[in-house]
Amino acid sequence: MAEKTACGLDCYDACRILHEEGKIKGDANHPAGNGALCAVVNRYMDETERITQPRVEGKEVSMEEAMAAVAEAFKCEKSLLWRGSGNVGVMQEVTELFMEQVGGCLTKGSLCDGAGAAGIEAGRGVNKTLPLEQIEKSEVVVVWGRNLTVTNSHLMPYLEGKKLIVIDPVRTEIAKRADIFLQVAPRTDYYIAIMLARFIFMEDSEDKEWLEEFAPDFEDFYDYTREHRIKAILKYIDLDLGDFGRVLNYLRDRKVVFLVGTGVQKYSTGSYTLHAIDSLAAVLGLFGREGCGVGYLGESRLGFVNPFETTCKRVSKVDTEFGDFDTVLVQGGNPAATMPDTNRVTEALEGVENLIYFGLHENETSKMAKIVIPAKTFYEKEDARLSYGHQYVTAMKKIKTSEIGISEYDFTRYLFDAFGFSGLESEEYYLNAWLSQCKELNGELVSPAYEALPYGDGFGEEGDDEFAFIEEFNDDFVNTKRFTKYRKESQNKPKDETLWLLSPKSKRSINTQFVRDNRVQLNPVLGFKDGEKVKVSSEYGEYIFEVECSEYLRGDTALITNNTIGVNYLTPSIISDEGENACYQEVKVRVERI
Repeated sequence: MAEKTACGLDCYDACRILHEEGKIKGDANHPAGNGALCAVVNRYMDETERITQPRVEGKEVSMEEAMAAVAEAFKCEKSLLWRGSGNVGVMQEVTELFMEQVGGCLTKGSLCDGAGAAGIEAGRGVNKTLPLEQIEKSEVVVVWGRNLTVTNSHLMPYLEGKKLIVIDPVRTEIAKRADIFLQVAPRTDYYIAIMLARFIFMEDSEDKEWLEEFAPDFEDFYDYTREHRIKAILKYIDLDLGDFGRVLNYLRDRKVVFLVGTGVQKYSTGSYTLHAIDSLAAVLGLFGREGCGVGYLGESRLGFVNPFETTCKRVSKVDTEFGDFDTVLVQGGNPAATMPDTNRVTEALEGVENLIYFGLHENETSKMAKIVIPAKTFYEKEDARLSYGHQYVTAMKKIKTSEIGISEYDFTRYLFDAFGFSGLESEEYYLNAWLSQCKELNGELVSPAYEALPYGDGFGEEGDDEFAFIEEFNDDFVNTKRFTKYRKESQNKPKDETLWLLSPKSKRSINTQFVRDNRVQLNPVLGFKDGEKVKVSSEYGEYIFEVECSEYLRGDTALITNNTIGVNYLTPSIISDEGENACYQEVKVRVERI
């Protein structure tokens, strides 16, 4: 009899896994998994360098000795828990209960999706997940800055038979299949959404009936779109009227779904981009209708009462000042490589008196840590898996026994006992607290916030609010004055030899776990050759990479996947205008031969 569990890795799909006679396979009956498992789970997980023995100051010790050292480290005055997202099971948060007891700090903000989520909440009031069945019922799918074959491959069957539009700076695998592909300039998605909305108004194609009921300020939004000068913006975004005309032909009077990725919001203005895309969707009347909607990263905990909620103080996750703390516990993360501005981060981590790493694999942070605690894999403990990509919830059953490592619950239990704290419930209590809140749908557990047609009754927490259109756009990085009055550029202006940095996900890794490389991808028009060593630099730092030429890139971009060693020496530790998100792509780089 096969046992059921779920993949705990940080991706949209949240697949269910069947375990039988020591082997794993995908569950063909799971609505989001379609019977397959990705290469990361099937091929790479068992080939990575797992930490098998605890260490204290570089020496291997017993788990008891290492945990005693952890307890001693937390007797300090100032402590911080910095948690990553390599495993997104709900029990990862149990350590926060201990931090509350010792008066420690947690982090706030996001290295991933916070700016986009803030933009969605600005328009809709709350970020509800788009159900998979609505994608399946659509007629047209617009994939906007989201490389589905890498980040969300199990969604591909839902796209069969659909008209497909892809908007992306890179000709991705999904773009090659598209009916329309717009290879747009980086950081221009806001303008594309605004221009599409303006042209819909101009041709009188907006859904007036829906707008009058759910978004009555639409005429003010039309006036806002008219503030954007068409000629200047078309030049800046590197598109023409014909491109917009072709897209509009697919959007009129159709069941349309937008699937938006995090790439469009890795900028200071990221919240405005998602708010503009949502405003475009509202003009078309795509919310609360069958086969329609906007799918981003949904709020997986929406509707749940979180048993791990605390009152801890929080500091920024994007530009954490590690030097402000005596003890820093890094749980399931790798800030020395994943946080932007590596030079700043590593210098700060080196100054931490008690740096504790609690995780599975050796990485840049574990090698710096004073205390290293190996963790259990998601196969070796009990947990529950929510999803930001769909509505389904899965219990994660223990399917393997291992003497290596300690679970997050047992880690927390040890520290509660060491300090004589009370109030920690059993592991079973917390798991039941999550799973008992779920609904059932066709024999599957789903989020308590699940709605077949999100926003069908309106917007906001209670569903009785109106949609709020975007009405401002502040951008200090680009001189937006050029868009209010068109001016011919000076012929004497020096050529910009810098390139936009793109940092998408890699299909062979999850964050910095598993297979990593050292490549920078460049268009051949830039004159570099495959295998050539180059120095890539920005105002924040530099690193040596190996060139891989790709005609699928624009000539004004350099692509370095976010798992690549050294990529964050180039990125800025600035925070988005809204959502407290990292702005990895808010930077231009220079590439030089060495």
